Amino acid sequence: MMKTIYKITFMVLSLLSGLNLFAQQKTALKLSNVLQSNMVIQQGKSFKVWGQATPLTKITITADWLKKEVAVNADDQGNFIGAIDVPKAKKGNFDTHQLTVASASDQVILDNLLIGDVWFCSGQSNMQFKLQEDKDAATSLPAARHPNIRLFNTELNFSATPILNVKGKWQACTPETVKDFSAVGYYFGEYLQKEINIPVGLIFSGIGASKVEAFVPQEALKANPMLDTVYLEPYLRSEKSKEVINGGFSFEKVTRPFLLYNALINPFTNLSIKGFCWYQGEGNRMERDSYTLATQTLIKEWRKKFYQGELPFYYVQVAPFFYDKEDPKLADYAFFREAQEKISSVKNTAMVVSMDVGEAKDLHPKKKMPLGIRLAKTALNLTYGQNISYLGPKFEKMVVKGDRVSVFFKKASVKSGLGTNDQDAPKYFTLAGADGIFYPAEAKIVDQHIEVWSTDIKKPVAVRYAFTNYPVTNLQNNDALPAIPFRSDNWQEQK
Repeated sequence: MMKTIYKITFMVLSLLSGLNLFAQQKTALKLSNVLQSNMVIQQGKSFKVWGQATPLTKITITADWLKKEVAVNADDQGNFIGAIDVPKAKKGNFDTHQLTVASASDQVILDNLLIGDVWFCSGQSNMQFKLQEDKDAATSLPAARHPNIRLFNTELNFSATPILNVKGKWQACTPETVKDFSAVGYYFGEYLQKEINIPVGLIFSGIGASKVEAFVPQEALKANPMLDTVYLEPYLRSEKSKEVINGGFSFEKVTRPFLLYNALINPFTNLSIKGFCWYQGEGNRMERDSYTLATQTLIKEWRKKFYQGELPFYYVQVAPFFYDKEDPKLADYAFFREAQEKISSVKNTAMVVSMDVGEAKDLHPKKKMPLGIRLAKTALNLTYGQNISYLGPKFEKMVVKGDRVSVFFKKASVKSGLGTNDQDAPKYFTLAGADGIFYPAEAKIVDQHIEVWSTDIKKPVAVRYAFTNYPVTNLQNNDALPAIPFRSDNWQEQK
């Protein structure tokens, strides 16, 4: 009899223990914080829905544009991911939508969703630069009521390993929600949305003072001998690499390799997007080939991680700045801008020029609207196939006749004609003879080319344009797009 009682007692306790264990394993249904009400869902691509739930439970995904639900199962750790089709957006259609994710006991509803294009903006302080700080904020900010533009401003974080969660909130664009958002990102999105007439989602995920290597995955840095030697190994050998990494900010921490990729980029890689906008470089200004390679690697790795083909990648050139050295002959920053330009040899990338809107003594020039609009025009031409001018005069060749040089540009970049933004003669041309010493030169527009001369040079062999540290330029085409700095020579930089 006692044996029977013990046996029954053991069975009851085992059952209660099992029920308790089940209760402990039960997890409330939760979506990634990237997925929220008010967001824009990328049109014409598969939309992934991911999150956590009770392990091994069935999860259903329904949306008001789907004919039937999609079902997936959480794995033994409670993670799940499903994908649903999304239709193409129709111009002028700003209908809101609803999406429901449910388990047997929970459900999460996302509402006020829009179907359109999502662009991902990142970089350092000139991309982070807030709209309320912009030179045109007094007029731009009160007018920034755009219910069909949605914003996600990512909170800063760092991580030693790739993570899947971020903090931030999807919000409709209003003067209040956009004032702390990227000015370049906003002006890009505003111009773009007006032209394509569908909803636009803008994500900012970056931080001032950061370096390019901070946004590149660790394994990608390791795989390339130059990147490993220049960026990764010096960090891994340092005492800094042994610290416990948390979310606290420091100007030094934002320069460390791969930490920002893990915390600010990796969490978004399941999200379908249209493309990237990038504005970074000041933190790496003393580098040349390694910076070009690191940024090209960043592009390729982001594309690989987002797994959506060769996504467009459009970036802004660093603006003129004197770095507390008032010497108009210094050219180290010009050589860095040249290294930036070389990034665009990667397919489906393009650089936006900032030379005419910089401020020689301000690292953070306040006029961001032209840069955002130029990014938008670049996207409209190269991504959306619109016949819109986006490229300023781009050097093609020089022809020497006696003591004068004729500078010719690629025809597509000057088909609207040449001009200046102040009606003065073109500035910041220099000429050199065989000795390689450059002297200031005069210049004038002749049809669609520039004639350049200097009383100091009788036999010119090389011409440069805006190839010093802080020239704020005036030369442009008649579409108001600034000329790209260039040099005809291939002489080594003098250190």
